[in-house]
Amino acid sequence: MEASEDTEEPPLPLALTRFQVSEEFGFLLPDPLTELPAPYGPWMDIARELPQLITGRQLRSRVHQMPQLSTQHLRGREELHLAHLVLSFITMGYVWQEGEEGTVQVLPRNLAVPFWEVSQALGLPPILSHADFVLANWRRKDPSGNLDTIITLPGGESLRGFILVTLLVEKAAVPGIKAIPRALGAVLQRDEETLHRALEELAGAIQAMGAALRQMHDYVDPEVFYSVIRIFLSGWKDNPAMPHGLIYEGVSPEPLAFSGGSAAQSTVLHAFDELLGICHRRDSAAFLHRMRDYMPPAHRALVEEIRGAASLRQHVRSSGDARLRAAFNRCVCALTDLRSYHITIVTKYIATAAAKAKARRAQPSARAGPSAGKPPSALEDKGTGGSHIFIFLKSVRDTTREGMISA
Repeated sequence: MEASEDTEEPPLPLALTRFQVSEEFGFLLPDPLTELPAPYGPWMDIARELPQLITGRQLRSRVHQMPQLSTQHLRGREELHLAHLVLSFITMGYVWQEGEEGTVQVLPRNLAVPFWEVSQALGLPPILSHADFVLANWRRKDPSGNLDTIITLPGGESLRGFILVTLLVEKAAVPGIKAIPRALGAVLQRDEETLHRALEELAGAIQAMGAALRQMHDYVDPEVFYSVIRIFLSGWKDNPAMPHGLIYEGVSPEPLAFSGGSAAQSTVLHAFDELLGICHRRDSAAFLHRMRDYMPPAHRALVEEIRGAASLRQHVRSSGDARLRAAFNRCVCALTDLRSYHITIVTKYIATAAAKAKARRAQPSARAGPSAGKPPSALEDKGTGGSHIFIFLKSVRDTTREGMISA
């Protein structure tokens, strides 16, 4: 946070930078690296060719020829994040290269061991998560600020659009993230004017996130998302296509189960929920708490810090200030609207797309493999994180709406 000019003002209850949160980028990794040190050339060479290697069914053989590299030459958080990004994308391609009917039981040692070591160093699970797919997977394409991804998978422009639109949603949240310490500080200081401003900034940021999310329609083809992209975001926990998990050779003789990438792994909405005192129902809350294990530990710690702070909700309710209550309810209303719109997106990109895919599968000319366009069926009614998607999303939306403070 910026230092206050008034030296007598009490310090804010939390400083975002202590939790690896950027003033400019929020939970996004600021200016991620795009190249690993020279010893890791074999990883980067494969990562740059992933779409072609997967589509050509050559990735598994390339991985088998890959040398087993030590992770000891990786220095600092940025190099570790890029290594995790690269190894997670290679892993998803390796597992799902042949579609859901041609999965593997074992991740080979030369991929599993370094992936595990890098994951342990970062406190992340050894699977592709939101922290890789979006937060650490962006670069500036040119000086004018246009963005691009660093690593990609089959799905072409739709995959690129899906990643970058999700990134823009994260970026739109930044003013709301920065409002959190101000709001909590204002509660402690009983500074209603500052609190009101912070709540207005939070409501505006949540509305901006919804506007960013609407761009999904412009850049992502529902058929490509469902039939090609989605399988590569799927994990090996609560997934009928991989009911026994995955053995990480050289790490554990027993299979390990991890959830796939999910919007529920984004720290933003967890932080806003905790600030606003939104209480979700037991099953939904249990899934959301499990998804926190897929966040960078510092971000997870911030959510817990907000959870343990003085109750904003209780303060607004007991203040009797109608203006504060209205600002608080605008935040809850904006969050409800965002979650409703997310259901609209999921309906289009999963439910409707699944129905069309099922009809296509019934045709005798159905083609094989995700790269050839055969859509997966194991997760038709589930999210890639393993939740029963509509039951979960509607429950979370409804409990958000119930967070309004009545007069």
